[in-house]
Amino acid sequence: MLLKTFRWSFAVTALGLALGVWYGGWTAFGVIAILAVLEISLSFDNAVVNAGILKKMSAFWQKIFLTVGVLIAVFGMRLAFPVVIVAVTAKLNPYDAVNLALTDKDRYQQLVTDAHPAIAAFGGMFLLMIFLDFIFEDRDIKWLGWLERPLARLGKVDMLSVCIALIVLLITSFTFAAHAHQHGGAHADKAQTVLISGIAGLITYMIVGGLSGFFEDRLEAEEERERESDRSAVVLAGQAAFFMFLYLEVLDASFSFDGVIGAFAITNDIVLMALGLGIGAMYVRSLTVYLVRQGTLDDYVYLEHGAHYAIGALAVILMVTIQYQINEVITGLVGVVLIGWSFWSSVRRNRALAEGEGEGTAEAVDTANVP
Repeated sequence: MLLKTFRWSFAVTALGLALGVWYGGWTAFGVIAILAVLEISLSFDNAVVNAGILKKMSAFWQKIFLTVGVLIAVFGMRLAFPVVIVAVTAKLNPYDAVNLALTDKDRYQQLVTDAHPAIAAFGGMFLLMIFLDFIFEDRDIKWLGWLERPLARLGKVDMLSVCIALIVLLITSFTFAAHAHQHGGAHADKAQTVLISGIAGLITYMIVGGLSGFFEDRLEAEEERERESDRSAVVLAGQAAFFMFLYLEVLDASFSFDGVIGAFAITNDIVLMALGLGIGAMYVRSLTVYLVRQGTLDDYVYLEHGAHYAIGALAVILMVTIQYQINEVITGLVGVVLIGWSFWSSVRRNRALAEGEGEGTAEAVDTANVP
């Protein structure tokens, strides 16, 4: 199962490293390997969250996620996205943007860095909404019961997550504007860009997530009532799966922002960046499918909680990086620690249940999950 699921990742790794050696020698080989590890460490929580969505989809759509989805992730976000950002911010046509990336790498890096506030605001708001909607939902299984129970009660207030997200965005935008004015106003004009980009991220989440949830709910209703014909049910399933697939791609794009920006700390060569981050993205895709097929999320019930808390942490980090620089190592470690903690808590819960002490013990473990 492991070899079958990761065989394409292994093949892409071998091809990517070989192309790196051909392109820039053994130095390029090392840079690509480092970038791949960076992408995997920053996106492990992405794989866990993706698995929670992907397990609702058929084997056909899982295969689409591993084929078409990979092309979008590798060529769209890791290669085309930085070029598009440069083209838009520098008002260049795509050809000139690519030429700049290949011939004037320092200038290219500077333009992408200048666009970071807008990128971070969009991705930060999208991820923050995912986190808020998760923690405000009342769930049967709670990881940090002492925290999640009161939050679930608060979640009964309509549109609370949207209100909180907008408050965070306004505070971030105003703080950024005030800081810019205090230091000569060099970036004062970007405060409005941050606000607009953040609102765009919020709208994107509501549209894509809303459509995905709408079709998923309709599909479940049709399955329960069984009033429609088989053909209608299949069409509806396709609609639901398509919007969930679209949601997954936007989610992956939001996760990839920190990896693309962080990669510039290692290299400003767009070719090496695309190869290294592409390899990492492939492993994240394969890991997602592996978690689904192994039923890992069902066996370790707190993993999804830990991944969403990691999403919340990443959202906050992205918003903070609009004004301050945060080392990518910290970003990666936060996610690893939270997911590791949730895995350990899941093991404790399984052990308690295996000893025959029942759901009461599992509930006690939920409550006892404190630092």
